[in-house]
Amino acid sequence: MLHFPVLLEESIDFLVNNVDGNYIDCTFGRGGHSKLILNKLSNKGSLSSFDKDQDAFMFGSNIKKSNFKIFHDSFKNIDKYFDVNSIDGILYDLGTCSTHLDEAKRGFSFNKKGPLDMRFNINEGIPVSEWLKNAKKDEISEILYKYGDEKHAKLIANAIDKARNKNTISTTIELSNIIKNVYPQKNNKIHPATKSFQALRIFINDELNEFRKSLEMAQKIIKKNGFIVTIAFHSLEDNIVKNFFKGSVQSFPKDIPINDIEQKEFKCIAKKIRPSDIEIKNNKRSRSAIMRVFQKI
Repeated sequence: MLHFPVLLEESIDFLVNNVDGNYIDCTFGRGGHSKLILNKLSNKGSLSSFDKDQDAFMFGSNIKKSNFKIFHDSFKNIDKYFDVNSIDGILYDLGTCSTHLDEAKRGFSFNKKGPLDMRFNINEGIPVSEWLKNAKKDEISEILYKYGDEKHAKLIANAIDKARNKNTISTTIELSNIIKNVYPQKNNKIHPATKSFQALRIFINDELNEFRKSLEMAQKIIKKNGFIVTIAFHSLEDNIVKNFFKGSVQSFPKDIPINDIEQKEFKCIAKKIRPSDIEIKNNKRSRSAIMRVFQKI
């Protein structure tokens, strides 16, 4: 399946407010958002994109434009590349890329047989198969519940523990079948392994902690009047956005003079934008997306 960037036009319309400005796409993926940003910019404007996935980095390296750079690095490190108050807009399109799910060798899909890996950067950390080999049963249960909201986490963790005592769980299909065979609700609309695979992916890539750190750095390097646009795909990501900006967003009660209120750094431009019915119909993976937009003041 091709990768279709979610909320493409909507996000870039908010993001690019100065065609001569400097922008960051923190999640290049297959470059859908980056390409549209570049189309909006003049020759004086610039775009820097980040992705710690080697395949994404190589894909981005094929874009030959003098005002474009791609960094093979995590977006948690954006402050290492840019000065304070130097960026006009920063975009986050969170979660996984469709190509990760469609390429069996990456180990993200519970429907395709491949090595049980799930790392965005295969040169960092350990694959899920290695972690499952040594993790305590209670730790597995905790991760499945915390990051996947899997209510049958203990049941699944017990099944994983029994299975790994016989043989190493080394492929996606092996893990998928272990979960499917013990899952009590057989008529679910979603595959029984969906939440567990999501939880393990988030955990093994430290996605939420990296996102928190990146937002802290984004707050420093964004210019006055610049925009931060986030597209989240589940509540854990979206809650980080809401909680991060909660103490920074301007809010003036009608009966209190502005001078008496602590000055805030951002104002909320768009609270909760979702894909249109047409986009969801054309791209089912977009259905859970929520976009929020904040402007530095």
